Amino acid sequence: MRKSRSTAVVLLGGTAVLGLVLTGCTGGTGGGGEAQGDITQEDIDAAMETPTELTFWTWVPDIDQQVAMFEETYPEIDVTVENVGQGLPHYQKLRSAIEAGEGAPDVAQVEYQYIPSFVLSESLLDLAPYGADDISDDYVEWAWNQVSPDEAVWAIPQDVGPMGNLYREDILATAGITEPPATWEEYAQAAQAVKDATGSYISNLGATQAGQMIGFFWQAGVKPFGYDGAETVTIDVNSDEAKAVADYWTQLIQADLISTDVDFNDEWYQGLANGKYAGWLTAAWGPVFLQGTAEGTSGLWRAAPLPQWEEGENVSGNWGGSSDAVLATSENPIAAYVLAEFINHDQESAMSLATEQFLFPPQVSVLEDPAFVDLKSEFYGGQEVNKLFAEISETVDTDFQWLPFMDYVYSSYEETMGTQIAAKGDIAAALDAWQDQLVSYAEDQGFTVE
Repeated sequence: MRKSRSTAVVLLGGTAVLGLVLTGCTGGTGGGGEAQGDITQEDIDAAMETPTELTFWTWVPDIDQQVAMFEETYPEIDVTVENVGQGLPHYQKLRSAIEAGEGAPDVAQVEYQYIPSFVLSESLLDLAPYGADDISDDYVEWAWNQVSPDEAVWAIPQDVGPMGNLYREDILATAGITEPPATWEEYAQAAQAVKDATGSYISNLGATQAGQMIGFFWQAGVKPFGYDGAETVTIDVNSDEAKAVADYWTQLIQADLISTDVDFNDEWYQGLANGKYAGWLTAAWGPVFLQGTAEGTSGLWRAAPLPQWEEGENVSGNWGGSSDAVLATSENPIAAYVLAEFINHDQESAMSLATEQFLFPPQVSVLEDPAFVDLKSEFYGGQEVNKLFAEISETVDTDFQWLPFMDYVYSSYEETMGTQIAAKGDIAAALDAWQDQLVSYAEDQGFTVE
């Protein structure tokens, strides 16, 4: 059996990245990737007993471990794992290979927000005829809806980022705060108390971090995007509900209670480590990331749900996460589907992704497994952080959608929202500019905007 190959990469889980939408891509659902009716178990058995070579593009470090489990189960299948880069380089190379009609992998890692752009170019294989529908109930509903917004199934969920609040218990205690804020009103009051007593910011709102702001919209019930899977999109980033969220952050920023530093750089890492920030409103991948960034603060941090807009509510948003999709051009679609499913659905493989690569799982069986949820974290004072985020994962709105040009959405966010946040200006006004840019772009691309 040939060994799979991979290149290591440092994973900045959940950070927003840009893709490149290419119109007129070749590939589609025809050729070697088209399913002729439902695939039978006999078809699957025959394919998995046939010597086959697959290529898998992914940025997950050490995923060779899960691939080795797959190859041990299916010894006739050899998988070559390739890391062609994370973020923009990954999507550029993937789309270039699809457009060229050669060099594309059989299976590729795709973040949820970019799935619609690949659906638009008919680049992904519908996995429903291969049996993917049969495992839909094994995932939290909102995560499954990210890969299957309608009858088609475009990928298998790999990891997710339900949002919560990581905070420095010692800094809040110095400010007289003994419990994490339960509402956003309490959070604003706590921000003032923390700044007055310690000089720290209660958290940072990354000036160019669209993923974090969109996660806040998601929690607030804002529906900024919609896509019918064909030619019609919904764009409503400047709704009254979105502006209410924007006004909240504008007030805190202009009062100098929240910083607006660009995140995921050395200065930001130092801020987490030296107490500049008394907290981080982040996703389920954040706790492990923070441990590696601010290890000198071990034992001082705690985790809690996001503050709520209404007292007594229990809702969250999502920031980040990805899936494994099968390219429509794969000449071995059955084996490719089984690979994508196995890595993310086989219990041993999914558990190892959660406990060794620290990808936060969307699979219900892992979220309920004591070996995962009962882990106590010394960094968080012995708290069962996985259990907390597993509970939060059940509170994410199931209906959130994306546009088929999220690369432009993010770049436009930086020009409009990012500039205004960095300048400590009126974020709600920036939403109007963002709305106008997105509508103009969509119409220029031939979409009908509702």
